[in-house]
Amino acid sequence: METKNYHFKEEKTVYFVRHGESRDNILPVFQDVNSPLSDHGRAQASKVAERIAKIDFDTLIVSPLPRARETAEAITKLTGKIPEYSELFVERIKPKNINGKPHTDEEAHKLSLLWDESLHTPGIKVEDGENFDEIFARADKALEYLANRPEKNMVVVTHGFFLRALVAKVMLGGSLTRDNFQNIKKNTKTQNTGISVMKYVNSKEGFHWKLWVFNDHAHLG
Repeated sequence: METKNYHFKEEKTVYFVRHGESRDNILPVFQDVNSPLSDHGRAQASKVAERIAKIDFDTLIVSPLPRARETAEAITKLTGKIPEYSELFVERIKPKNINGKPHTDEEAHKLSLLWDESLHTPGIKVEDGENFDEIFARADKALEYLANRPEKNMVVVTHGFFLRALVAKVMLGGSLTRDNFQNIKKNTKTQNTGISVMKYVNSKEGFHWKLWVFNDHAHLG
């Protein structure tokens, strides 16, 4: 369900939560879009929900994919916040022809390598998979959407790769290139249910996003 753009220009804080471990996260397969949480993932969701329940926030925005929905359900149970689902925060969209296929499937493996190249190379499109240009256009739209929300404190349940795309946009802005995104992709990792925080601030440069916290998962310790 697409969400509204409210056009509220004021400072705000967004807590991004990566979903809990999915069943396909631990299997030798290309994760199916409909993979649910594993038993361990549900336990992680309960732990992050306990931590989020200590935060004063106004709204809960959630990727509609099952693993994110289930993670959000744990947060709703403790906070009473009703999820607002937005396609803006889904994971990178893989070609349908590799969804759920085992890593040993030669055709799926070849297609996956081509698609991975398209994720950090402008201008390449592999079947119906999302590419570099599309995922960063969506990241721009997602950040603009959050900046224009009326709420001052938000929780967003999303996915690991897309979260790193958001971080790349905030950190690099217009200087984002294939090479520096490859470095971010290679040298960063998010833990399932890790919390990252971004603040939308007003400074002498005007309103802009700042990365405040990345991948805090102390609740799993």
